[in-house]
Order: sequence, then structure tokens, then C-alpha cells
Amino acid sequence: MKTPFPLIFALWGAGLGAAAQYGKVSVVFDALPAVYPGAGAALGFVVSLVGLVGIVFGVVAGLVVARVRYRRALISALWIGAGVSAFQALLPDLPLLLASRVIEGASHLAIVVAAPTLIAQLSAPKDRGLTLSLWGTFFGVAFAVLSLLGRPLVAGWGIPALFAAHSAYMAVFAVLLSGWLKRLPPEGPQPFLNLRQIMRDHGTIYRSPYISAPAAGWLFYTFCFVSILTVLPPYLTPELRNLILAAMPIVSIIVSMTMGVWLLRHVSAVRVVELGFAGSALCLAWLWAVPGAPLACLALAAALGLIQGASFAAVPQLNDTAAAQAQANGAMAQMGNLGNTLGTPVIASVLLSFGYAGMPVVAGLACIGGLCAHLILGRLRNRM
Repeated sequence: MKTPFPLIFALWGAGLGAAAQYGKVSVVFDALPAVYPGAGAALGFVVSLVGLVGIVFGVVAGLVVARVRYRRALISALWIGAGVSAFQALLPDLPLLLASRVIEGASHLAIVVAAPTLIAQLSAPKDRGLTLSLWGTFFGVAFAVLSLLGRPLVAGWGIPALFAAHSAYMAVFAVLLSGWLKRLPPEGPQPFLNLRQIMRDHGTIYRSPYISAPAAGWLFYTFCFVSILTVLPPYLTPELRNLILAAMPIVSIIVSMTMGVWLLRHVSAVRVVELGFAGSALCLAWLWAVPGAPLACLALAAALGLIQGASFAAVPQLNDTAAAQAQANGAMAQMGNLGNTLGTPVIASVLLSFGYAGMPVVAGLACIGGLCAHLILGRLRNRM
């Protein structure tokens, strides 16, 4: 079996579009009050609704995508995403904008479940660590591109230009992938979908130490990564602050695509994730002892980078069938959104109550929690 790398990169490109469904609002959030004066705290939901949809329906998305079939779900989600962004470019009234973000959350979920499942199925076993590590970079790369290109676009042409550009991007990948994915063999008959089966499968996922394992670790990873990048800046040396904040996601991606890929050729993905959590906990102890130490920040980003790609690589290693992989990716989407949602407010509350010292302690405990979750689930698998 030979890995079709152009198709893999196209699927990754679709993932960048899905990440931009989050990022396009985040990078222009400070400009929204001028468009929606008097909206107040309700504007926060423009950002958070996509994540809330993921928390509630993440696992359901995995179940639905497995039954609708991966190609159909992916192409439909890309077209829906293109349509929603085109509608948002009209700057509709706030209630309509919020409703569109709910629809966009469903589109986002379908992409982040279907695309990595297809990547795992299309990749040769020897390349799977590389291709899924590449997939694991989609959020970081998308946010970096939006920061570099999105804000200047908005500064020159306004918020509608960014939404319209995103719409065009999603449409291009919908057309591109429609042609390429048609060449693949049929995915087989579509299983019958009903609410009772969805609820039954929901329980099956979280009872299984195979299907749920990547999601269990992903919860703790997302809890730490986003919250640390959010609350750390005031504690960094002012002259190095911007450099460190820009370097941390880049270091994380580079380590995931180099050392992470190399390790995945020699040990299991779960072991790489465990190594990442252990290393992250040690780096957070370093940050506790030496507050804001630049090298400790970069070392932490490197350790978290091991978790990033290996977590996605663990999905096909632990689950043989495409249906089980879709369920595992749905659970990762759910737990990732939960971790992103909880991490920053929890860490911020700790900072208010205990000062800087509380941040690395709580984040370190979360990393130890991720390590313990994988160790416990690994022991359960060995008993089966």
C-alpha cells in the first residue's frame, strides 16, 4: 500500500479550514463590538458556541459520520462551512450570527471526525505516524496563518473580507476533495441510524479502554495547552514575551513532526503520549521553581508537542475499524472542546486565588492526570 500524500495534504488543508472556523472569530473578536454595539457579554458566545456544540455533540458526530460515511460527511461539512461563512460575510443580526455559529459547530465536528479517519485509512502503516502527526498540527498552523494574514486582511478590507475568504477556501477544498475522493473504492452499505443506537454506542465508547483512550489524554492536553498560552504572558520577561509566545506553538509543531514521528516508528503512540505528559509535568515543576523561565516554556511546548501528534496516531493503533476510529475521533473532539472550555477559566481562578505558583501546580496535576489515565486504560486493555 502506497500513501497518497497529495490527498493527505488536501485532507489536512480541509482541517485548516475547520480550525479557521474557530480562529476567524478569535482573531477579529476585538473588532466585533463596533459591528454589534450594545451586544455586551453575548458576543462571547460568537466564539464559544462552536466549542459548546463540540462538547454536547462530539461523540454523536463520530457515530453519525460513521453511518453517513466519511466522504459524504466531509464534503457536505465543507459545503455547509462555505455557505455559513458566506452568510456571515453579510454581517447578519446577532441572533442570526449566533444561529449560524451553531450550524458551523456541526460542520466543524464532521470535518475533524471524518478527515483524520480517512487519513488513517489511506495511509500506509509505515507512514501513519507521519500523516497523523501532520493532522495534529492543523489547529496551530491555522491560528498562525490567521494571525499573520487574517488581521491584515480585516484591517484593509473589513471583517466581511475574512469571512468571504474563508468561504472561498472551504468551497475550493470541497470541490478538490469531491474529485479525489470519488476515485476511492465504495465504503460499503450505510448502517441504519436511530437514537437508541446512538445512545448505546455512546456508552460503548466510554466503556472501551481502546476507543476512549486517545480522548482521555486529549482532555488533559487541551486543558493545559490553551490555558497556559492564555495566562502565561504577564509572567514572562517583557522584552522576550512576544518571541516566546510565538515560538511555543512553533516548537510544539516542530517537535511533533520530528522527534514525535521518529519515536512513533519505534514505540507505540500511547507510550509517546505518556512520555509527553511526564515531560510536561517536569517542565511545569521547572516553571514553578523558576517563574517565567524562557527555556522552561520552550521545553514545555516541546513536551506537549509529543502529545499532540501521538494522540491522533493512537486512534488507529488502538482501533482497527474505520467505525471505531470515527468514534474515537468524535470522543477526542468532545473531550478537546471540554478541555479548551474548562482550562482557561480554571487556571485563571487559581491565579486569582493563589497567584503564579498555583498555575504550574494545577497544570502539572493535569499532566499527571493525563499520564495516569493512559496508564490505567493501558492496564485495563492488558486484562482484556
